[in-house]
Amino acid sequence: MENALLIVIVSLIAVLILIPLLVLLRIYLFDVKQDEHSILRNYPLLGKMRYIIEKMGPELRQYLFNNNNEGKPFHRREFEFVYKAGKYNDRMIGYGSERDFHDSGLYVVNNMFPKLRDEIKVDQQPKIKTKLYKIDNEKLFSRKEHREEGELDPFYLTDDEAIVLGENTARHPFKIKGLIGQSAMSFGSLGDHAITALSEGLGMAGGTWMNTGEGSVSPYHLKGDVDIIMQISPGLFGVRTKDGEFSWEEFKKKSENDQIKAFELKVAQGAKQRGGHVDGKKITKEIAEIRKVEQGKDVNSPNRFHGINNGKEFLEFLEQLRDVGGKPVGMKIVVGNQEQVENLMKAMKETDIIPDFITVDGGNGGTGASYYELADSVGLPTFAALPMVDELLKKYDLRERTHIIASGQLLTPDKIVMALALGADMINIARGFMLSVGCIMAEVCHTNNCPTGVATTDPKLQQALSIEEKKYRVCNYLLALREGVFEMAAVAGIDSPTKFTREHVVLKDQLQEVSNRKDYSYIS
Repeated sequence: MENALLIVIVSLIAVLILIPLLVLLRIYLFDVKQDEHSILRNYPLLGKMRYIIEKMGPELRQYLFNNNNEGKPFHRREFEFVYKAGKYNDRMIGYGSERDFHDSGLYVVNNMFPKLRDEIKVDQQPKIKTKLYKIDNEKLFSRKEHREEGELDPFYLTDDEAIVLGENTARHPFKIKGLIGQSAMSFGSLGDHAITALSEGLGMAGGTWMNTGEGSVSPYHLKGDVDIIMQISPGLFGVRTKDGEFSWEEFKKKSENDQIKAFELKVAQGAKQRGGHVDGKKITKEIAEIRKVEQGKDVNSPNRFHGINNGKEFLEFLEQLRDVGGKPVGMKIVVGNQEQVENLMKAMKETDIIPDFITVDGGNGGTGASYYELADSVGLPTFAALPMVDELLKKYDLRERTHIIASGQLLTPDKIVMALALGADMINIARGFMLSVGCIMAEVCHTNNCPTGVATTDPKLQQALSIEEKKYRVCNYLLALREGVFEMAAVAGIDSPTKFTREHVVLKDQLQEVSNRKDYSYIS
């Protein structure tokens, strides 16, 4: 008996002391001889701890060290808003704002005599059946909640306030009653679980649209019977021949799909003006067939359409697509300077070819994969770009003939209203909807290792994403956004969010001076 006890004690000592010592010795002997890392050569053990902590840095900052307003690209208050709106359809906070009111920033102008609820132009039929969580008990170390059936108001625009794309240009115009839609996110960049949950959630909410991104239309985009805007990039994915040339035959097939309501030609994207990129490890057989590319190989789209060298040639291509497809066609741009935007407006005026919509994507927009220097330093942010495009369209008497869609970090009602006031007619959101299906901002979208199964095609990782659960959060988040926008319209003294103008937003600088300017090019 004593011998057995002694053996156990010796074994425990070996496990708890000797084995860790051997591991540390192995690390020490390896690192002290290697040439790659200087700090590990001089301080093998401490240096290893440094690299481990550095690897954990993003998570430590996000969850422990950043205050509620510091995180990038979205701070804790913003992504908590998305989570609560998606799970509980809740926009409430307690005690007061945590915004630093000493900093410069935009503010929405309130009216001293706001609109009452019964004065607002809003369509609340049909009601949206969804599922919401209710908190039963919440303590520090325990939390009880349950999910139950719910019925929410849709907050649609009325028929007379609805936006119609291609009303005077396309054989099949696209009527929109919801103002807010999903920005371009491709199948391949996101997995089939995420795309399906988004499609079904948006379809439940109604009055909205889903932009396919440049990866073409997948079966998962179509799952929720949601209206689709198909994006066509310079890579021509989904509408190309085997040799990579544009295929009119494939385009006609897409235009005959009743669920596809419009097309968007991608001139540029805010976070990557180089064209799109998807790593080969994300390109499965299915994705390759949808995009009409080779399986397992990196996919890079050119940074502009081959054979199109100026605005006139681009607009002629756009018009040809509209004639053949019979559906509205718009374009997605990133604003760099006024001269280039003005040249585009001049080409529209001269040719009398006007896109049915212009998506203005800010340099602060998101992406599944880009290079540091492009994401950080190319293209004006959304709030600087919008007024420029709006003013130039007015200068050439084109504003009433097209619509502006704004995108780039517009995931809360106040940011949406600011964009509407600065010139937008509609809003695109990508990362907000990613958060609604479980994204935790791990910033590994380009690696195919998304821990929550959102930005990955790995079947094992996608198991984490329950379509049945997340589709309701997508729906609830969108409805919360629309309700918040209508609430802000009432506060501003207007009866519809379609009536926001530059007068409804002011800039307060750090000296506490307030101005209402046409030029917001200095806004970061």
